[in-house]
Amino acid sequence: MRWALVRVSLAVTVMVVLAFAVPLGLVVRELARDRAFADAERQAAQIRPALAITTDRDQLERAVASSQAGGEERMAVHVPGDTAAHPGTSTGTHDAHPAPAREAYDIGRSRAEPRDVETARRGRSAVTSVPGGYALLQPTALSTGEFAVVEVYVPHRAVGNGVTTSWAILTAVGLGLVVGSVALADRLGLRLVRPAERLARAAAELGEGKLGVRVREGGPAELRAAAVAFNSMADKIVQLLAAERELAADLSHRLRTPLTVLRLNAASLGEGPAADQTRAAVAQLEGEVDQLIRAARAQGEQKERPPLGCDASEVIRDRMDFWSALAEDEGRTAGLAGVDTTVRVPVARPELVAALDAMLGNVFRHTPEGTAFAVDVHRSEDAVIVLVSDAGPGIADPDAALRRGHGDGGPGSTGLGLDIVRRVAESTGGDVRIGRSVLGGTEVRVWLALDGEDGPRRRARRRVRRGRARH
Repeated sequence: MRWALVRVSLAVTVMVVLAFAVPLGLVVRELARDRAFADAERQAAQIRPALAITTDRDQLERAVASSQAGGEERMAVHVPGDTAAHPGTSTGTHDAHPAPAREAYDIGRSRAEPRDVETARRGRSAVTSVPGGYALLQPTALSTGEFAVVEVYVPHRAVGNGVTTSWAILTAVGLGLVVGSVALADRLGLRLVRPAERLARAAAELGEGKLGVRVREGGPAELRAAAVAFNSMADKIVQLLAAERELAADLSHRLRTPLTVLRLNAASLGEGPAADQTRAAVAQLEGEVDQLIRAARAQGEQKERPPLGCDASEVIRDRMDFWSALAEDEGRTAGLAGVDTTVRVPVARPELVAALDAMLGNVFRHTPEGTAFAVDVHRSEDAVIVLVSDAGPGIADPDAALRRGHGDGGPGSTGLGLDIVRRVAESTGGDVRIGRSVLGGTEVRVWLALDGEDGPRRRARRRVRRGRARH
């Protein structure tokens, strides 16, 4: 935006300067030319009185030499000849012998062509080009009725006197206007850009989880309004997160009372596999509630937490042990592969437990008793893939199942099971896909990224891998 304003200002100022400076420069040149020829006419006019009185060569030479142009050898006088005899007069009587005829002569250095001089003798002033400048030919009437021609030489330097200086001044003024307009546009652009940069930087920091960031309200009215709206939005986000933490903590505390009742009832069940499973489930539920309370408290006390992680193999083995009892009761065959070695993933253990329970719970909830299922773990350089597959009827609309609240979980279901799985995968930069399993039913593939690579780039790499696999 800043450089765009500078470029626009530069273009407009240059056009304005050219529109005024070029015509003004031409006018200055014409004024200098008119001034030079007006001075030449004034020099020629100084000889007219002498020509009107006499045509004597000596007297005219003295008159030419006394003028400025004549002293600089820039003036010449072309006196025509008189071939007619003029009778003399003396006290009213005519002389018997006529005066001798006068021959044509030139005074001073002439530069004009003879034909141009003859043209001026007809009584018309003229300006003709001569080597090194111009010649002004000014006709002057003599007492005999003929015309003498006064020639004044005007050199090129006289015609262009002061033009170069005037053009230099115009150029300097134009450059000054251009530089000033660019500097002013740059300052105005900076005044617009700085608030926009602050707003963009604050938005990026807010996206990184820095909830305390705010934008200083400054700049134009539109950017000030945007800063006010951003600060209001940030305050609202902080309030919503605080309300969410309070709600989570409140709900967790409210669950303590029914959990206590369940624990007491489970203790009175006696001995047996069912009683042991019930007590284990109650103990696990109490641990999850405690974890929720601690998480809500930790979010309220600190804004940034170090990345958490766990051993995916250990978590999967633990959850399969938990679900194996129910699988045995329903006659299901459970398969497990890829959990022999430690597989670290950047996911907190409770979150991974919740995701696995959601996927395995869907298997038991949506497939008939006796349906086989399996959990496979695959480790690559940049990701861990967890596959939960079954031999059931499959999912008719996988895309709808992944949308929050759209899953068909049956009575009492919120449809959030696979949404929990998706959020866990996306927290690492991965994703979730639903497809057809080798067992004939549904396969839920959870991609947990390990290298923190950005999502679009990772998805492009996965598309390349899938294309190669198909080929």
